[in-house]
Amino acid sequence: MHMIESIRADAAAIATIRRDIHAHPELCFEETRTADLIAQALTDWGIPIVRGLGKTGVVGIVANGSSKRALGLRADIDALPMTERNGFAHRSTVAGKMHACGHDGHIAMLLAAAKHLAKHRNFDGTVYLVFQPAEEGGGGAREMIRDGIFGRFPMEAIFGMHNWPGLDVGQFALKPGPMMAGSNEFRITIHGKGAHAAMPHLGIDPVPVACQLVNAFQSIVTRNKRPIDTAVISVTMIHAGEATNVIPDRCTIEGTVRVFSNEVLDLVERRMQRLSEQICAAFETRCEFDFQRNYPPTINHAAETEFVRKVLVEVVGAGNVVDCEPTMGSEDFSYFLQERPGCFFVIGNGDGRHRAHGHGEGPCMLHNPNYDFNDELIPLGATAWVHLAERWLGTPRADASNRTGDTTETAAGT
Repeated sequence: MHMIESIRADAAAIATIRRDIHAHPELCFEETRTADLIAQALTDWGIPIVRGLGKTGVVGIVANGSSKRALGLRADIDALPMTERNGFAHRSTVAGKMHACGHDGHIAMLLAAAKHLAKHRNFDGTVYLVFQPAEEGGGGAREMIRDGIFGRFPMEAIFGMHNWPGLDVGQFALKPGPMMAGSNEFRITIHGKGAHAAMPHLGIDPVPVACQLVNAFQSIVTRNKRPIDTAVISVTMIHAGEATNVIPDRCTIEGTVRVFSNEVLDLVERRMQRLSEQICAAFETRCEFDFQRNYPPTINHAAETEFVRKVLVEVVGAGNVVDCEPTMGSEDFSYFLQERPGCFFVIGNGDGRHRAHGHGEGPCMLHNPNYDFNDELIPLGATAWVHLAERWLGTPRADASNRTGDTTETAAGT
């Protein structure tokens, strides 16, 4: 591995910032203390900042030379609404809130890169440091777009990095095309007619109708979409009734739909609604069908992904840059990739052996109460960010002004 020595030297100080953030987690759109800390660090390093995009977001601006070329590097900054079970000194001090996805580490890696970029400025152009709020369900990327991030900060491309437990420290993984699934939620309320459980013929029971729907939805996956397309329909909640001897007058089923393309999502939503309405009608009930589209699929652009792959090979060697298996989890970086070319990739967080005394039992997985970011990643991730920025801005791109929507042209340096 070829880590930048000045970043390695600063890693302990940056890790202290990371642990401070871990100890003071803030949920989506509440990240005021976190944003203050980020803003102060950037300002101390002579980096101009803009605050308030996406409510609590921070954008740092590191510019050099005369080129108008620019790129964006993104770190998410919010925590999760869950209770930490670790006992180390930097554990969460806020009940019911925890940095269980490593966003504290993502901040740290980008801050370390920011400090180096501001001090050395070995590039011609602008690096926008995007500290994005509300990834965990709030759609902070979408809100930053609505607040005009790409108009105010005209970047050619944007890149995001996430830690990944189970992938070895020193390794990165990525792939072109679908990287993470889109997440969507549904709620279907079936209206029947209540009755005594001993006299079901006097009512219309919505519970058997719900059971029919749960089974029917799987036919969409197995018989309506193409076998080579991916979709997961999960009914995760069924609510009905208040007493064992009463047939309820309504039953609600809820769950999620995960897909890798909007075309498959259109099909699934259409078929779910038709099945719900017609099966309910067949049982002489009626339904209210609500389908909420949340995060879109995270789809990497091919040219930018190949560019990132080549940069990472320079840092850790070809054997440590591996293909990433797509996951059905979701990520709101997808909104950025709908607006600009870019790539979302992952850095190995290891198998949990970095955890010292005070960690809870269980694996060091994302969204786990025993999770903790591996500080060993800070200099490596920051080095990757610096190399990516310097290579991007250091490679001639005659077509740079036309790159905002194209995914087929050759990446810089290829």
